[in-house]
Amino acid sequence: MKLANLDGRAVLITTADPDAPEPRAVDVHKASDGRFGPDPASLYADWSAFFDWALSAPTDDPANTVGVDVAELGAPSPAPRQIFAIGLNYTAHAAESGFEAPTGLPPVFPKFVSSLTGPVTEVVLPEGGNTDWEVELVAVIGRTATNVSEADAWDHVAGVTVGQDISERVTQLRGPAPQFGLGKSFPGFSPTGPWLVTADELPDRDDLELRCDLDGENVQIGRTSNLIVSVPRLVAELSKIVTLYPGDLIFTGTPDGVGLGRDPQRFIEAGQTLVSTIEGIGELRQTFVAAPTGGEPR
Repeated sequence: MKLANLDGRAVLITTADPDAPEPRAVDVHKASDGRFGPDPASLYADWSAFFDWALSAPTDDPANTVGVDVAELGAPSPAPRQIFAIGLNYTAHAAESGFEAPTGLPPVFPKFVSSLTGPVTEVVLPEGGNTDWEVELVAVIGRTATNVSEADAWDHVAGVTVGQDISERVTQLRGPAPQFGLGKSFPGFSPTGPWLVTADELPDRDDLELRCDLDGENVQIGRTSNLIVSVPRLVAELSKIVTLYPGDLIFTGTPDGVGLGRDPQRFIEAGQTLVSTIEGIGELRQTFVAAPTGGEPR
């Protein structure tokens, strides 16, 4: 199942062929005769029932489908209570950041909900900052998780999506102590999408290629099988400390190739476009613009 947020309404993607002119989708509220509401966020609270319905949802009739402009999609989980981000969760990325790979739970920090967007956006570069890229697999929680085992953790995940943990390094690393959450939570700094994909749709839920391209140049490529702490282990370990709620997001970490770790360092410039892709899911596309000078903040 692929669940998307089309202009604020929950839809099931029926075709997502990259060679097709546009994906097609079925409106959840209409197709379920009102059993499930139109708000995508509401579906996570009753995920098991929704998933069971979606397996046999009436999606075959072309007359009931609509074309999807990916630029009109919002975040697949638009109102999470919590957004967790995991740092240093790939060995090579830890090394390029100047750290040894963690042996236990990697660093965890928040990304604030106000930074959350859909898959195709324009992002304003913070004035005086160094804005960097970090493509990540994002797990979306589908069932409340408290003290769950690693073996049961995937059962608490609704699905996965593509995420970009866009990071402004000046704010992030300004002393006396790093401000990871703030440096990664400017407006538009948490794009997700294009849709949520359930694990049964994936070729291998634990081994997906992820890549990031800046103006057509590949800057990151990796596989989720190289995560130091896997998706189920992250869910299990986090749930020992905090309660994970339906709709919550876990940005699981980024592979090496970020601008901060390069010599010389490299950061995003106005006019550039970042494309983030994960195998079996889809892509994000962010175009960056300079902060306005004078007048009202944009």
